[in-house]
Amino acid sequence: MKSSSRYTGLGLLLLLLAAFPLVAPLFGLEFYIGFVRRVLVVALAAASLNFILGFGGMVALGHAGFIGMGAYTVVALSDAGVMSAWVMWPAAALVAGLVAALIGMVALRTRGVYFIMTTLAFAQMLYFVVVSLRRYGGDDGYTLMSRPTLLPGLDLGNESNFYWVVLVLVALALWWLHRATQSRFGHALMGIRDNETRMRALGYPVFRLQLVAFAIAGAIAGLAGALLAGGNGFVSPATMHWTQSATLLVMVVIGGLGRGWGGPVGAVVWLVLEEALKQHTEHWHMPLGLLLIAVALWAPKGLAALYRRRSPLTPALSPEGRGSKATT
Repeated sequence: MKSSSRYTGLGLLLLLLAAFPLVAPLFGLEFYIGFVRRVLVVALAAASLNFILGFGGMVALGHAGFIGMGAYTVVALSDAGVMSAWVMWPAAALVAGLVAALIGMVALRTRGVYFIMTTLAFAQMLYFVVVSLRRYGGDDGYTLMSRPTLLPGLDLGNESNFYWVVLVLVALALWWLHRATQSRFGHALMGIRDNETRMRALGYPVFRLQLVAFAIAGAIAGLAGALLAGGNGFVSPATMHWTQSATLLVMVVIGGLGRGWGGPVGAVVWLVLEEALKQHTEHWHMPLGLLLIAVALWAPKGLAALYRRRSPLTPALSPEGRGSKATT
């Protein structure tokens, strides 16, 4: 019964999101079609971070680097004359996933604060690499001439068409991440998060499982970067700066570590409040800081936990972060 009502709610949410580009022009809200699309993409990136942070206990502080790798893969292909989305988007996910795997092979051999610093260091290396790529704009960024092509007769240059494509891809990716956390792989990942030593003693290939999860999260972040580049038509190294990784981290904490909806909820709350507050004050960081304090005091399990009881199949990370990569 609960599952039925949950799926009904998700169906209604998808229906409302799909109808938004049709309704927005009636109220003069065309601008917000692009804004909602951006929220969807960032929600996907936050969900991918929550996959390794909340479900895997790996406190990574370089996730924006993978988003940037996806975005710059699109830039490189566009510069080479490749404009097919069937090539661009899988390539962005593949490159970001491979880079994540290479970084994970080093970072996962460290523990605690060293893991955080290693992921941060690699992300900053990627940042300075793209800054030095003058062919792709260096620190000035790179403007894409047009959006990729997907199907004959489907013009992705049209804001509504691109919005619907992004909505479908984000919905499928979030559904896949949810299924992954419910699978044996997801349960093993949560077991490693809770007690790595016990899982190792039980014979689980701990390093391999963490590496696969790290690469998957990087690949999905790369897809988010590709969609972000296509939507904005512009890519700059600022996308990969460590402050962007920190913002994603805060979004996940606000939404709920280890909660299926934690990443998306945190991204929606953060971006909507940011957009609303920017229209009234230049000091919009202060109210968002107060929100973070309020969540820490009154909703330590995140805002998503306020609407959903803890499930025995997807136990959330405790507020103390027991067994997390940062504390083992």
